[in-house]
This record gives sequence, structure tokens and C-alpha cells, in this order.
Amino acid sequence: MGLKDWPSAGFPGTAVNPETLLPEVVDEEACSAALAQSNDAGDHIFVLLARGQVGEAADAAANARLADPESIRLQVLDAEILRATKNYDRAERVLRGLLPAVAGTPQEPWLFQQLGKVHFSNGQFEAAAKNFATSLEIRVASGSDATAIYSATVSLKRALDLAERE
Repeated sequence: MGLKDWPSAGFPGTAVNPETLLPEVVDEEACSAALAQSNDAGDHIFVLLARGQVGEAADAAANARLADPESIRLQVLDAEILRATKNYDRAERVLRGLLPAVAGTPQEPWLFQQLGKVHFSNGQFEAAAKNFATSLEIRVASGSDATAIYSATVSLKRALDLAERE
């Protein structure tokens, strides 16, 4: 799969690596330009994670959560930091704890996608596939945009492929 086929990661200049299912900066110029225009702490944390700067992302997330402790997005980014530092059980607990708050909202399929990434990173490919399938199902049923549906589809296929090899 060529770079042009990588799913969008939701921020300019970033895409989801179809092998690792993690966001990466693929166009530094576009990413930096968009980041310079953003006042959203979540965007900055996300880009730090996409650049592999986990320690810096953790510091930025801690500061941002002080200002907005109830933010679902910041809590999900906390879970992403936990996933990146291989604290899979804690990351899963954070995300599962958020599911009731997002049930029936546009954030619900995104949360299942994030939960799938935690399982995928932990080598639990069947559990990851189940979460990616749920994300995809909700996205299709709710008429989500094509990029979100494509991302869930690529993630599901990758998890199923790896589950078959086990």
C-alpha cells in the first residue's frame, strides 16, 4: 500500500500507517503550517504523538488536562500516551470508562477505533478486530465521512489478517 493509500489521521499532514495503525506525520510542511494555525492543545498533543515524541506529548497532555479535565478528546489522548508507553491495561480502562459518556454520539465510533488500536498494539488482534468492526458498523450506519469509514476498514482488515496468522 503506497503512502497515497494511507488513511487520513484527521490532521493535515498526518496519515495512519496501515501496518502499525498509528498516526505519522507524512507531510511535515502541511502539518507544521496547520499546527501554527491551531490553538487547540489536543492538536499539538496529537502531532507530538504522530512524531513519536511521547514524553513531550505526556507533558502537554498533563498541562492541557489541568485547564480542561472533562475533555473527552484529552482523555483519549491520555489513553494514546498510555498505549504508546505500553500501559495497555490502563489505556483500555480509560477508554472503556469513557464509552458510556459517548454512547450514541459521533465520538462513539472514534472511541471504539481507539480501543481497537490499544488491543492491536498489545497483539490482541481478535479483540482489535471486534472493536474496529464496531467502529466501522457505527460509522457506516451513521453516515460518517468516507475518510473515517476508510480508516476503520483498513484497521479491521489489518487486524483480521494478523488474527488469521495466529
